Amino acid sequence: MQIPKILNVAASDHKLLTIIFTNGEKKIYDVSRLWDNEMFAPLKNPSFFKNVKIEKGGYAVYWNDNIDISEYELWKNGENSQ
Repeated sequence: MQIPKILNVAASDHKLLTIIFTNGEKKIYDVSRLWDNEMFAPLKNPSFFKNVKIEKGGYAVYWNDNIDISEYELWKNGENSQ
């Protein structure tokens, strides 16, 4: 199965990402599951967290050169949303 690419992303509640994929499905991803990893610690800052962007081509979301989350991770571990 091919994983759809990311079409849109929005940050909310200082730890949740709402992702819309190219196939129209919407998922909610809780980034707090990553906070134990030092690389993702800056995402605990709400101002930083809200600056999420989509990588060109829809292969990931990112905040800077060091922090990103792949479309596979978001698709596999995100919760379905209406």
